[in-house]
Parts: sequence; structure tokens; C-alpha cells
Amino acid sequence: MSTDTLNSADPQKSRPAISENKMGVAPIPKLLFTMSIPAICSMLLQAVYNVVDSIFVSRISEDALTAVTLVFPIQMLLIAVGVGTGVGLNSLIARKLGEKRFDVANSAASHGFLLIILNWIVFFLFGLFGSRPFYNWYADSPDMANMVDMATSYGTVVVCVSLFMFTQITCEKILQATGNMIMPMISNMIGCVINIILDPILIFGYLGAPKLGITGAAIATVIGQFFGMLCVMSFLFFKEHPVKVTFKNFKFSWHTIKDIYVVALPGMVMQAIPSFVNIILNMILISFSQTAVSVLGVYFRLQSFIFMPVFGLTQGAMPIMGYNYGARIRERLMHVTKLTLITASVIMLVGMIIFQLFPTQLMSLFDASDDMLKMGVNAMRCLSLCFIPAAVGITFATFFQALGHGIYSLLVTLLRQVIVLLPSAWILSKIIGVTGVWVSYPFAEIFSLTCSIILFIHIYRHDIKLMPPANALSNKEKTKIKDTESNIN
Repeated sequence: MSTDTLNSADPQKSRPAISENKMGVAPIPKLLFTMSIPAICSMLLQAVYNVVDSIFVSRISEDALTAVTLVFPIQMLLIAVGVGTGVGLNSLIARKLGEKRFDVANSAASHGFLLIILNWIVFFLFGLFGSRPFYNWYADSPDMANMVDMATSYGTVVVCVSLFMFTQITCEKILQATGNMIMPMISNMIGCVINIILDPILIFGYLGAPKLGITGAAIATVIGQFFGMLCVMSFLFFKEHPVKVTFKNFKFSWHTIKDIYVVALPGMVMQAIPSFVNIILNMILISFSQTAVSVLGVYFRLQSFIFMPVFGLTQGAMPIMGYNYGARIRERLMHVTKLTLITASVIMLVGMIIFQLFPTQLMSLFDASDDMLKMGVNAMRCLSLCFIPAAVGITFATFFQALGHGIYSLLVTLLRQVIVLLPSAWILSKIIGVTGVWVSYPFAEIFSLTCSIILFIHIYRHDIKLMPPANALSNKEKTKIKDTESNIN
């Protein structure tokens, strides 16, 4: 009889194989690299999709590009709710795996699927009844009627059919909490590639398909999400994992929901804040021109090439941080935090240099008019000054969430994007015009950077510093870790 058969026949023998989780013993640089690269590739592909989608839409008209930009905050809100809930699941599952409490980790994963349905119902009702009234807020003249029609058509589809997106994100976060970063990458790749292929076919009516315009772009989006969802769900439910999603003998637990949302709710609000901020900024910018709104939309899509790799990096880092915090291994927790911070800063530095040197070439990708090009060049250079301080803020936000201090992430985000950004954008726009909106971003990031450092120092002094050092481990524990590291390497 094979070893695998013996292990599968005896649950108690199979448990130690799961307990020796690579996040607690593998060398940190190699571990962070292997866990973050799949997420970075997935995020970069998503960034490619965002840009390609906008390039196709810009070929319809500048009104169409503005319409997609107006829908963008609602899409950000969808993602905020999905990812925020997923981050709460990820953090709880990773911490419970670190504590060897597998039953709690399984319960959290199963509860995540109930939250999917609840989240989708809320957005379905908004998409059905609230889309047109929302986009009508931006129409202050009859000339904008066409733009509102296109925004309503695009927005209704992507919001009402958001169930696929919610399910895909939740499954990805569950797998990432176990250290599996490959399948989330593959599912994202499948969804994005299908989306990119279908975009020109459905927008312009190629290969005998109907010419659907901006609605075709929305349909391509949800079809891509559907196939991405199928991919990751099939892996989650039909392959072996340290975490099991099951509804057999399932018992609903308010305590589990509370544990998820202690991190998820602040994280959700934190990610939803940019959506709210984007809505307000669009209102400020549209008082100057529709072109200003389009420029901000172009910036958000271009900066995703820089920010998405950093988000992918922190996706890989979060379960490592959470696991080692739960296992009370201080050196590994601080090592992965420092390495993540340095890597994120380098990525952002490269991005800032690109935006400073090649803003004209970047704007030209979107068939920009002369007015849009002139405004966009100035915007790219001003806005990219926020990249490096943002790297520090994103890393510390991930650190706070991984340790279960989601409220700290929320506090820093509120300071950065509401309390500082919006007032400064409004005041500066009155003083120096539209450039004031662009300048407010780096100003707000620098302010939040200071607050992040203060909160980090507080957590370190009152919690992390109190963890036992590695040399406090018994000789038996040290030998066990070394043997496991050798096997992994």
C-alpha cells in the first residue's frame, strides 16, 4: 500500500503534512517571490485589459471614453466589496492556519459563499433601478444626454451581472490564504484573455457578431468574469487543499461573520473610498470640461500598470504576514514586511520615472485630442509624484490587515483620500484651476505616509516586539524547521 493511501486513510496522519505550511518555514525571499509573482502576473494582465478596453472604447468617441470613466467608480465599488470581503476571509483563514485551527478556517471559507449572494443582491438592485438616476447627476446640459445613455448601458450590464466577479474573487482569496497563488493567476488570465478577444468583436461587430458599441464592451467583461469564475471554482471544489469549503452539517455563526468583517469591513470601506472620491473628483472636473474627466480616467488605467504589480506583491505578502503573526514568529513577520516595502518602493520609482519622461506617448495611446493631450501631459507628471509614498502606504495597509488591525488601514485611507485629498482638490482647483486636482494627490499621500509610520511603530512596540525571538525556540523546534526548509529547497 502506498504512503498516499495510508495518509488518506488516516486523517490524523495527514494532518501534520498540512500543518507544516510553507508560509511558516520556507525562506522568505523565495517564498515571497513564488507567492507574489503569480498575483503580479494576474494583476498586470488585468491592467492590460483595462487599458486595451479603454483604447477600444476611445475609438467609438470621446463621449464613450467619458461614459466608461463615469462608470469606473461603480466598478471600483464592486471590486471594493468583493476584495474587501475576500481580504477578511484571507486574513482570518491564514491566521487560523497559523494557529493550526483548521475547523475555523474551513468554517470561514464556507461562510464566504453566503456573503457572495448577499453582496450581489444589493448591487443587482442598484444596477436595475439606480443606474440612470446616478449618471443623470453628471448631465448639466442636453449635450451630455448621449454620454449618460452610454454610461447607463455599460453600467447596468456590469453591475447586474456582478455575481460572477464576486464568486471569482472569493474563491481566489480562499486559495491565496492557503499559499496557492497559481490558480488565482490562471483564472484571472483566462477571464482577461477572453475579455480582450471579445472586446473588438462585440464593440465593432467583427466576425459576424452584432455591432453593440459600448454595451458590447460590458458584455465582453461579464463573459470573461464567468469563465474566470468557472476555472477557480472547479479547482477549489475538486482539488485537495488545507481548507475545505463544505455545506454538509454547516452551522451559521455570527462569530465567524464578525471575525471576517473585523478586517473585511474596514478593508471594504478603505477600498470603497476611492470610488466615492472618484465620484466627487469627477464632479469637480466636469465643471472644467468632459476632457478633464477623461484625463483622470486615462490616468487611472495607466497607473494600474504600476499599482497592480504592487497590489500583486502585497497579495502574496499578506498570507505570509498573517500566518507568521498567528504563529508568533517575529523575525519572519518583519523580514517579509521589510522585503515587501523595499520591492514596492522600487516598482513605484520605476513607474514615476516612466510617467515623468513619457507622458505624451502614454496619452497618445487613447487617440487624445490636442486639448486632452496638453492637459494629460501635465496631469501625468503631477499625479505620478504620489507613487513612492503610496508604496509605503499600501505596504503598511497590508501589514495592518494581515495582523487583524483593519481599522488602522481604514484610518490612514480616510486621512489620505477623504480628509486631505478632497478638501485640498476642491480648494486648489479654485486657486490654480484643474492642476490643483492633480497636485492634491501627492500632497495627500505624503500626509498619510507620516500617519502610517506612526501606527506601525505603535503596533511594533506594543505587540510585535513582545513576541519571543527565534532563539527562544526549543532545539527540537529548530531542528524541525531546518528539516522542513531543506525539504522545500
